[in-house]
Amino acid sequence: MQRVMLDSDLYVDWIEAGLREDLVVGRRAVQHFSTVVLLELQAGARDGKTSQTVWELYRTFRRAGRLLAPSPQTFWQAGSVLRALQQRHGYDLRKRWRLVNDCLIAMSSRQIGATVLTRNERDFQAIRRVVPFALTIVP
Repeated sequence: MQRVMLDSDLYVDWIEAGLREDLVVGRRAVQHFSTVVLLELQAGARDGKTSQTVWELYRTFRRAGRLLAPSPQTFWQAGSVLRALQQRHGYDLRKRWRLVNDCLIAMSSRQIGATVLTRNERDFQAIRRVVPFALTIVP
């Protein structure tokens, strides 16, 4: 069965508007939860209901043994990708700081051979120009 990791944007769609439930709670693939996504969701949880939902996601994936934290090698790879994006493509990480998290998510997916699902085509395709990884853009 295919392994997938959802980017933060898809969880936000689900938490805030009830969208993408088929992706968040669907059973078509083995889903892993990036600790980088957890960080982004927890930081953005501005009310009690959202905070509770993020807690439940964390607890569920922790119990299932499907939390994925970037390894030291993954941080090394992400740093190399970010350097290449700056040198080859003129990215300015001071203005595009979220790209750091996206790069960690992408490189973490490679750790376990998972496909990243996201709406953020621009940033993830840029990362993919440097290092290949499995990616599905969700319309």
